[in-house]
Amino acid sequence: MDVDALFERGCERDWQTIDASTTEPVRFAVIGLGWFTKGRALPALEASDRCEPTVMVSSTSGKAERVAAETAGAAHGISYEQFHDGVARDAYDAVYVCTPNALHLEYVRTAAEFGKDVLCEKPIERDSERARRLVAACDNAGVKLMIAYRMHTEPAVRRARDLVDAGYIGEPKEVRGDMSQRLLERVNPDPDQWRLDEELAGGGALFDLGIYPLNTARFFLREDPVAVTGRTGSTHDAFDEVDETVSFSLEFPDEVYATCYASHNARQSSGITVTGTEGQVRVEPAFFQDESRELHISRGEGRASITFTKVDQMLEEFDYFADRIRSNASMYPDGEHALVDVVTMEAVYEAAERDAWVTLD
Repeated sequence: MDVDALFERGCERDWQTIDASTTEPVRFAVIGLGWFTKGRALPALEASDRCEPTVMVSSTSGKAERVAAETAGAAHGISYEQFHDGVARDAYDAVYVCTPNALHLEYVRTAAEFGKDVLCEKPIERDSERARRLVAACDNAGVKLMIAYRMHTEPAVRRARDLVDAGYIGEPKEVRGDMSQRLLERVNPDPDQWRLDEELAGGGALFDLGIYPLNTARFFLREDPVAVTGRTGSTHDAFDEVDETVSFSLEFPDEVYATCYASHNARQSSGITVTGTEGQVRVEPAFFQDESRELHISRGEGRASITFTKVDQMLEEFDYFADRIRSNASMYPDGEHALVDVVTMEAVYEAAERDAWVTLD
């Protein structure tokens, strides 16, 4: 294949189906106003010409009103209770849900009842039973549901998948992925935060970080795993309820394997590699937002590395969602896709407990 021609596309939005100037922006109710929403999601929504953050939703109307006053385009600040009561429901077209994992279902269910399309953070819920109920709520209401996997619209990852799809590396045989950070140092020092609460989070490093190499391996291979095994561990008192570190292996169809590692108490690092019969592609750094992506490719004696212009991953994700809403094109990754990840992660925990491979249905 013509690799030069491929990389001339660089950060091109090859997913775009409709010109933003020909349609109205999608108005969002933003549910959950924690550090990620305020630091990542709202700046992206403010910068978008396809989206507009019109309603802020938080634990109290006072907090929501304060954030609304600081957000361009926001006209309403309401409490969670007011959201469920339908306050300001005419002021938004869709919702973005960024609450703790175990609270996704209740807000998505209300949004679906109001006929609002949904962009929900990953993982879709804290367990597969609740995830199924969430998917069913949207299906029954006839609203669109997308789960916020940023890698699906990350240009470097998309170009890497183009190489895999085109056969540049031959037949894929193995994937290796990792993501790690020191949660208590870099993100939140509070040992009582929701990410360390099993009831709210569902899991620790696996649910928060391991989902990235897991889902991106699926994205590259266009396949779902058929069996898993794994190990989990915790050394810090703060991780008494959830896994601090996880290492797991996935078997895909045709004896393709993936090995993944994630930790909430290790140096920040991330990368993903696909090795095939003829070559290899690697994205590193891969998953953290504040870094420029590098794509490394090799085939035979040839080697090349390409640095991509850094994009706002949240902006890409929001704009893709809005493109699909306004054009009525198919939405992906959807709820059924996200459910596979939760089922797989539950199987990793089962495998760690049983010290065995677990087959996936």
